[in-house]
Amino acid sequence: MSTLTETWKAVPRRRFLVVPAKWRNPIGIAGAIIVAFVILTALIGNLIWTNDPNLSNADRLLGPSWAHPFGTDEIGRDSLARIIHGAQVSLQVGATATAIALVAGTVLGMLAGYYKGIVDQLVSRVIDLVFAFPGLVLAIVIAGLLGPTRRNAMIAIGIIITAPFARVVRAAVLEVMGFPFIESSRALGASDFRVIFRHVLPNITAPIIVLTSVYFSQAILSEATLSYLGLGIQPPEAAWGNMLATARQYVGTSIWMSIFPGAAIMIIVLGFNFLGDGLRDILDPRVGGVTDAVTKK
Repeated sequence: MSTLTETWKAVPRRRFLVVPAKWRNPIGIAGAIIVAFVILTALIGNLIWTNDPNLSNADRLLGPSWAHPFGTDEIGRDSLARIIHGAQVSLQVGATATAIALVAGTVLGMLAGYYKGIVDQLVSRVIDLVFAFPGLVLAIVIAGLLGPTRRNAMIAIGIIITAPFARVVRAAVLEVMGFPFIESSRALGASDFRVIFRHVLPNITAPIIVLTSVYFSQAILSEATLSYLGLGIQPPEAAWGNMLATARQYVGTSIWMSIFPGAAIMIIVLGFNFLGDGLRDILDPRVGGVTDAVTKK
């Protein structure tokens, strides 16, 4: 018995609790908690708060109360139910638009960085053309031409954030192409497909992950702006942007109508930005190296 006790005491228990310094990132953790909370709200919020977001079942312009924690809008609809539905809309639009930009931008950036020459020139000029216009103005033009629907808002937002993905991926590919193992793979007869997907893509995933998190928040903010301007989600469907557009007419009589959707937009954008900063610190080897060196000192 004493032998077992001595053996257990000799075990360095601290190893079970050691967390690498770069993972102890309060900003990233805070962002992950915020994002997880919003996603959970979108997924199960309507199961907990069962009021219909489009049903007028109370007096109009009520303030916060136990029956309606976020008050009611101009026709008596429950604002909390509409905020929850707005979270579902924002996450769907943000995820779809970011996925469009992720796929299109990664393909264009990899083609430009890998093949260079005329392909790089064409892709770079298209990227420069997109960057020549303010992103929001371009999204408004595209959404206006396609029509004010949720699908068209996704397409418009996806197009405007494709350019940053393509530019970052191109720069990352150009850096990886200078590594010796790429030349070794080519010398051994590896095809372009194998080099790209076996050697190049795995080495550029870190910036892609960070960029996805950051531009997810940009997509949500763009959707709210388009809906606010009447070019995104159309009433009576609830979206944070069109809720703010309606609330501006009642700022003097019911300030709560604008506070809660505005706070929801702020929280989710802040959460994804914090998460992106945390992922950058974790995935960037140069940042990690500096953090570890400082910790050891």
